[in-house]
Amino acid sequence: MPKIMVIAGEVSGDMHAAKVIKEMKKLHSNLEFIGIGGRRMESEGVELIYDPTKLSTIGFIEAIKHLKLAYKILNKLDKAMKEEKPDVILLVDYSGFNMKVAKIAHKHRIPAVNYFAPSAWVWGKGRAKTMAKRQVKIASVFPMEEKVYRQAGADVEFVGHPILDLVEPELSKDKFQESYDINSDNRIIGLLPGSRQQEIEGLLTPMLEAAQEIKKSYENIQFLLPLADSISREDIKERIESYNLDINLIAGHSYEVMEIADLLLVASGTATLEATCFQTPMVIVYKTSKTTYWLGKLLVKLPYIGLPNIIAEDEIVPELLQDEVTGQRIAKEAIAILNSPKRVERIKAELRDVVVKLGESGATKRVASLVLSTGGII
Repeated sequence: MPKIMVIAGEVSGDMHAAKVIKEMKKLHSNLEFIGIGGRRMESEGVELIYDPTKLSTIGFIEAIKHLKLAYKILNKLDKAMKEEKPDVILLVDYSGFNMKVAKIAHKHRIPAVNYFAPSAWVWGKGRAKTMAKRQVKIASVFPMEEKVYRQAGADVEFVGHPILDLVEPELSKDKFQESYDINSDNRIIGLLPGSRQQEIEGLLTPMLEAAQEIKKSYENIQFLLPLADSISREDIKERIESYNLDINLIAGHSYEVMEIADLLLVASGTATLEATCFQTPMVIVYKTSKTTYWLGKLLVKLPYIGLPNIIAEDEIVPELLQDEVTGQRIAKEAIAILNSPKRVERIKAELRDVVVKLGESGATKRVASLVLSTGGII
């Protein structure tokens, strides 16, 4: 029976990996899976060596705390590769860790496919050259990623971004508005401070301060805050209480919020790309520890931090970083967009162009096929 090792770290990687596994099982009815990941992978039949999804961190300093554990898991994977002899390894995101897994796979001469590869277009070509040296097949999700890896000599295939298949609201606009008492005549502002506690700590307060400022400029306005599963509703309610704001807390349904909002205040990350799929204007904010930020500034090779702007190679939507992330500054950028219908239309048109650059739907199926063919299974 063909055996596939799958390595994913964070919750998002676990989700993407599980979807690829599901597609692989459609292409081949008799597969065995082992690896590391979370509950979604486990539900697809993966025999888990370890579940690292609860250790999700952002930043250099934060990640150091888990280094000892990471090397312990790497030793387990080394042993598993030697004993289990998988036909192919699928590496999903989790870049720093998976670069080390790729080295072990190369040592054991096991072919590997990397989906959501190390961001060489952010950190420089060194990462791309490393993965090329380790003979990892790159399933590229971004056009600029394909270019950098190809230039580095890697075996790369542009599969497109799976977000085009994933971004689909569960409820219609009318049903959503009716269910959560949303008045379509109001201006709708979505607050998306992120799904990690670190992001909530750094971004929610300035977003709430911005909401207070924005409220002063408009009579009819509603604020919606979709809650990620990982965030405590009671914690958010407690933080909101000290502000003169009526904010509708919504369990999940972030896509519905993105679809109906006139504007989003959103943490830098995948959510900005999801919002791009709806062509919703946004103000992107990002804040981390000073040490992490300055180390990143030394290493990052890009003029922008928001994914829509990176892909467009232009500042389509405003992005505010570190000390710029204040209530007044966020509100100023938001009001400037809301008060300019021409700018809103221009932003929407440019976001549509970004979606085109993400390729066609069906990325997950293409990755599944790529993994099985790389492993000589189909």
